[in-house]
Order: sequence, then structure tokens, then C-alpha cells
Amino acid sequence: MQPADALTRAESLIGTIPDYPEPGILFRDITPLLADADAVRAVTDALIEPFAGRFDIVAGVEARGFLLAGAIAVAAGVGMMPIRKAGKLPRPAASVSYALEYGTATIEAHDDLTPGQRVLLVDDVLATGGTLIAAHELVAKLGGEVVGTAVLMELEALGGRAAVGDVHALFTA
Repeated sequence: MQPADALTRAESLIGTIPDYPEPGILFRDITPLLADADAVRAVTDALIEPFAGRFDIVAGVEARGFLLAGAIAVAAGVGMMPIRKAGKLPRPAASVSYALEYGTATIEAHDDLTPGQRVLLVDDVLATGGTLIAAHELVAKLGGEVVGTAVLMELEALGGRAAVGDVHALFTA
């Protein structure tokens, strides 16, 4: 299967669940994509492509960003750093609070980065951009340098790209 065909197929596996987790929200369900090895390989390769050789570690944003970041880290032969919701880490070193489309949240990370380490930041969906802006701030607090931001899907109507800046998004909705 050609890479473009594989990505088209992978995108077709993403479902939309209305009114979850709150009324008016359209939740993008990537679990069918994750259950398909060929689809995971296609999106992993496509998320890495613009950043190949330019990052030392992948930072994945909780929770579904972990899954993509883990696959990218293995494929690229680098480590993976989790960015977690507040209270989930045994030794948080830094935290950033932010607003999201239906509330507020705080993310945290360990201080496992070395100063100047090049970080590829990965999440599943770019919505309003609050989570990714906070993740950029968190990586900077820990001494890392975000060299790229990659997401599986961008929800264009929510304007996150304007807030976050340059983002590599495989799919749009």
C-alpha cells in the first residue's frame, strides 16, 4: 500500500462521538486506528517525517498523545517523556496550568531532560491549542527545546494553530 493510501485508510478509522465528554463536544475516537498495526505504522512514519533527525526525545501529552509518542520514540530510536495531568507523577519537577475548551487543567513532567535537549512534542488532537501551549512552556521550564509539534488531527474551526504556531497535523476536521 502506498503511503498516501495508508494514511487515507488510517484517517477512515477515526470515529466521531457526539456529546462526549460534554454536550456539544465532538470527540475524535482514535482507538480503531490504534488497533490496526498498518494504520499505526503509517501515522507514526508520517508524524516523524518532517522532523527526522532533528529531535533527541519525544514528549507525549496525556493521555492519547502517550500512545503516539511511544510509537514515534521506538521508530526513531529515541526516548519518550510523558507530560501528565497534575497529581499523576511521583516526582513532578514543573507544572503549567492552562484553559481548555471546556474547563481548566494543569500538566506536569519530571526533570528528565538535559539542558538544550531537542524535543518533538506530540499530541493526538489540536483543538484550541491550550494544552500544546502549556506543553511548550513546560518543556522550556525543564530546559528543553521544542523543535517541532506534531498532532494526529487538527480541529480547524477551534483555531488552535493560530495560538500554537507551526504544527504538523496529519488530518483535519
